[in-house]
Amino acid sequence: MGETEARPPTLVFSTAMQIILLGRELQRRLEAELVQFGLTMRHLGALGHLSHRPDLSYSDLARRAGVTTPSMLATVRALEELGAVSRGPSGQGLPARLEITESGRELLDKVRGLIADLDRDLLASLPEPEREALNAALRALVPPPGR
Repeated sequence: MGETEARPPTLVFSTAMQIILLGRELQRRLEAELVQFGLTMRHLGALGHLSHRPDLSYSDLARRAGVTTPSMLATVRALEELGAVSRGPSGQGLPARLEITESGRELLDKVRGLIADLDRDLLASLPEPEREALNAALRALVPPPGR
């Protein structure tokens, strides 16, 4: 390779690696905040899915989270113990309907505030036009659900 040819960025400065490293740091920070509510990222994901789709089964939730159904059962039980989720009555062979409770909705609202704070901290050094451009670019890169 001649000296005038473009070289790929070093691994640490590749876009993918920067996004991965940033994502890990943001996840670590959010997880540290979630502890005060007795939540984990898996709890938060299940709550978020159920807030939009209360008809999801344990298997559906597990598939979306990339975990086993027994693992999701434990996650939902923990959410029930927190009072964030309740099981509606099941009918003749039909699975129980999982519903987010008022307490669960309040938890989600508190977590939305935490995430807004993370966003504010993350973007504080960028001027508004760059914030908007970054958000637009990230939205374009995020694959649609189920892909």
